[in-house]
Amino acid sequence: MLQIRCKNNNVTKSFPEGASLLDVYQEFADELQMPYPVVSAKVNNTSQGLKFRLFQNRDVEFLDARRGSGRRVYTRSLCFVLYKAATDVFPNSKLFIEHPLSRGYYCNFKKRNAEPFTDEDLELIRQRMQEIIDLDMPFRRNESTNEEALRVFSERGFSDKVKLLETSGQIYTDYYTLGDTVDYYYGPLVPSAGYLKVWGLERYQDGLLLRVPDPSNPTVLAEKFDQPKTFEMFAEKVRWDIIMRLSNVGDVNKAVLRGYASELIQVSEALQEKKIVKIAEEIDRRYHTEENPIRIVLITGPSSSGKTTFTKRLSIQLLACGLRPLSFSTDDYFVNRVETPLLPNGQYDFDNIKTVDCELLSDHLSRLMRGERVEVPEFNFVTGIREFNGKKLKLQNDSVLIIEGIHALNPLLTAHIPDSLKFKIFVSALTSISLDDHNWIPTSDNRLLRRIIRDYNKGAFTARDTISNWPNVCDAEEKWILPFQETADVMFNSALNIEFAVLRTHAEIILASVPKNCPEYSEAHRLLKFIHYFIPVSDKEIPPTSIMREFVGGSSFKYR
Repeated sequence: MLQIRCKNNNVTKSFPEGASLLDVYQEFADELQMPYPVVSAKVNNTSQGLKFRLFQNRDVEFLDARRGSGRRVYTRSLCFVLYKAATDVFPNSKLFIEHPLSRGYYCNFKKRNAEPFTDEDLELIRQRMQEIIDLDMPFRRNESTNEEALRVFSERGFSDKVKLLETSGQIYTDYYTLGDTVDYYYGPLVPSAGYLKVWGLERYQDGLLLRVPDPSNPTVLAEKFDQPKTFEMFAEKVRWDIIMRLSNVGDVNKAVLRGYASELIQVSEALQEKKIVKIAEEIDRRYHTEENPIRIVLITGPSSSGKTTFTKRLSIQLLACGLRPLSFSTDDYFVNRVETPLLPNGQYDFDNIKTVDCELLSDHLSRLMRGERVEVPEFNFVTGIREFNGKKLKLQNDSVLIIEGIHALNPLLTAHIPDSLKFKIFVSALTSISLDDHNWIPTSDNRLLRRIIRDYNKGAFTARDTISNWPNVCDAEEKWILPFQETADVMFNSALNIEFAVLRTHAEIILASVPKNCPEYSEAHRLLKFIHYFIPVSDKEIPPTSIMREFVGGSSFKYR
């Protein structure tokens, strides 16, 4: 008999060898009284589907669809149902699940022969999805050699999956079936379609929006909000991916194998520089031609989006336009650490707007707008005290003030400054490359890997520390940053097509240092598995002014 400890209640029970996680859960269910339906589990801190069978003593933690791996299991299972329904109703159609948007997932659907997609077509797909769920069709995992999986997908014309598996270096591969439909997913699924009670499907822009449960209450749909500017930034990146023939990881890997890594780096950097030049020229135009010329440039974005390097590169381009940028960070206006608001767990809430002394910042902005010389503070992150060290700013006739920080677009900071004098920029790493047509790459994974590497290299935090704090970071972004992103005048995508291949060379050894006996190992294991899909590329040809240098080191810019 096996000894299985349930971490949800710290109780150990005996089970026969080969018992499934579903068997174990049914034994524990009455005493656990989980608040929401269980969809997956962690076994020794590694995500597994509920059909996973146990043959040794293990720790097991059951998960619902609220956050983390449980939410990912639910979402990718729902994506499979959508794919099956779409191809059942419209054989030889193509479905591309591209990226998260509007608290759902944007999908591009192409009918055979490029026929127009109608509301009636949408309803047919919805009905078929509901039929599959009502039938409670089982998801079946098939473990095979990589060669066998390649044969299966090649026969069905799945070139995206063939390229991924050809370059993955794997010996064995799991693929899934739902009825007579075959697909590939890089993580476990729920046992059967009947688990998927909460979902929605509707038209969005020129495609579809697959709606998913709310992360805090999975019994209801996540509230949708429109993101037209974010959609256009994604669409622009996808158009460039198509031009460069880099729509998925297999494309990137094959380009690297053919010796084009250097060219991919150069083109990606050139595209970003072209965008920065365009933004600088627009600021210059509005500075000189508007009735109320731009005087303040506000730059924000979520953690590890590359705001600091972007600000420095933009400053250089503004100088090239003949403008003289002056800059400071909202971080310099932090209240002293003893005055910082606290999270419910007693930790400092560094992302709260109350962390910033809005009254002092507003006063300094008003005085700068009046042409006064102002001594601005510098926050000492070692002592946790705001200091005045003689740094003084004064706006000249050819000056623009650049304010960078996570709260820069929050209207509380600049409410007294007319909007006509402000130019707002939102920076984020919106990954457009996918693993394949049905496996998107979460945009937050790009930033999390950047942050893990930077924190480790600076000696600030271990990978375990960074992973542990990441949910708090994401919660703060939802509350304090993302609500203002659609108010930006322009958005800048800091992600690079070849970035994950470069990050792999830095992240592998750092992620491998996370102990298996801690909760953070689950996320470290997932990220390691994910970056192993990419053929590693050295960072030696990443230029010193690249946004990536802010995270992997070697930047020619000075950072505090």
